[in-house]
This record gives sequence, structure tokens and C-alpha cells, in this order.
Amino acid sequence: MKFPLILAAALAFTAQAQAQTAPAPRAAADQIVTKKGPLTMQPITHGSVVFSWNGKTIYVDPYGGAAAYAGLAAPDVILITDIHGDHLDPKTLAGLSVGKALMIVPQAVADKLPAEYKAQVRVLGNGQKLDTLGMTVSAIPMYNLPEAPDAPHTKGRGNGYVLNLGGKNVYLSGDTEDIAEMRALKNIDVAFVCMNLPYTMDVQQAAQGVLAFKPGMVYPYHYRGQNGLSDVEGFRKTVNQANKKIDVRLRNWYPAAQ
Repeated sequence: MKFPLILAAALAFTAQAQAQTAPAPRAAADQIVTKKGPLTMQPITHGSVVFSWNGKTIYVDPYGGAAAYAGLAAPDVILITDIHGDHLDPKTLAGLSVGKALMIVPQAVADKLPAEYKAQVRVLGNGQKLDTLGMTVSAIPMYNLPEAPDAPHTKGRGNGYVLNLGGKNVYLSGDTEDIAEMRALKNIDVAFVCMNLPYTMDVQQAAQGVLAFKPGMVYPYHYRGQNGLSDVEGFRKTVNQANKKIDVRLRNWYPAAQ
């Protein structure tokens, strides 16, 4: 009778190990064409996304645990937008192979990163640009309206980013409202736009901001707030009723919650 017991124990251990290492569910990736090959855009969760382009891998706000990134290439570049735990997540960073990654961050994030990463950090402030690895990274403001010292996101602390990848401009809003700097964006091919109260915009604010800068394609992301998930279908309807040319792409950024 010992053999069946040993076999059962072994199977149970294997199942447990597989459960611990199995990748988290992810929404399907999308691709667009650039002058230097395809750009793959992989939603992860909340405000986290991974780009693969020209042999390089870019992690944006890695968060949610290392299992969320299972099967993806190690990052060459990590962009972090803000100091909050759903953007700067040391626990997730510690579980990933980030030793060779350039970390592009605002000063407030640099000040809070664990010491082991300091040599990898390049600080960008609002309005600054960096050319690296064949791409251009521009840091732009992200903040709450009305501006106030006690706002969740004060002007100048965090960064939104515009990436130029093979001639395509990709905007990452970070945590912002429909500020003048966002509305003034030009020639954005792909936008990732937040919408979660009370921290950033509501759906209508996000829609009106998008209608102002007219990206070719937009993903609602970072849409979990205090009252659950924002109405991203309502966002799509509002945008496309006013401008049918904007490709609103809805993806499930919270598959683990289903």
C-alpha cells in the first residue's frame, strides 16, 4: 500500500508546485507595425504593460507579482511613473530578472527605490527626454485637478511618458486627469489612458481628454477604483460617438479577478 500513497503524495506535490509557478492569466497581446519591426503590446494588470520591439523589452510600472510576467523576456528598460505601490512595487521587482534593465523614473521614485537598483537608474523630470536603445523616452506631467498640495498626485512628482518606437508615438498617461499637457499632445499613435475615481479621471473626463488629442488607438487601463471597475464600454461609446476614427481597444486588465 506504500506505493499508491507515495504516488499520491508526489502528484499532490507536483500539482502544488505547478500552481505556484503557473503564469497569471493575461489578456491577448496586440501588435502594430513600426519602421523597425512590429511593436507588441502585452497588457499585464492595472497600469502595467510590457512592450516588445526591435529586440528590446520594456516593462511599464511592473506590479502584481512576478507570476504576472512569467514567460516574458527580461526587461531591457523599466519605466516607473509614480511612488504609489501600484506603480513602484519593490516586491514585484525583487521577483523579476531586472539586473540588466535601465530604470527610467522621476526623482521621487529614485528616492524610494531599494539601494540595489541605484546604479541602474536614470532620472527624468517633466519635459525631459532620453534617447536610448534606439528609442526616445519623453517625460510629461501627470497630476490631479484642481492642483493642491494634498492631492494624490501633485504636479512634477510623477511622469507620464511618450515613447517613440520606430516612428510610432506611444503615450502612457500614468495617474493623471485631463490636464492641459495631455490635451495638447500631437501625433499619438497609441495611448494608454487611466480612469479610476477618486485617484485619477472619471470616464467622461478621460473620453473628453482623448477626444482633444485624438490618438489613432487608445486603451483604457488603470480603471479599478474605490467602487470597482470603471465603465470602459461607456468610454468607448462616448469616444466613438464623437470620433469614429479613434480605435478604442478594450482589454481585460483584471483577469485574475474574474
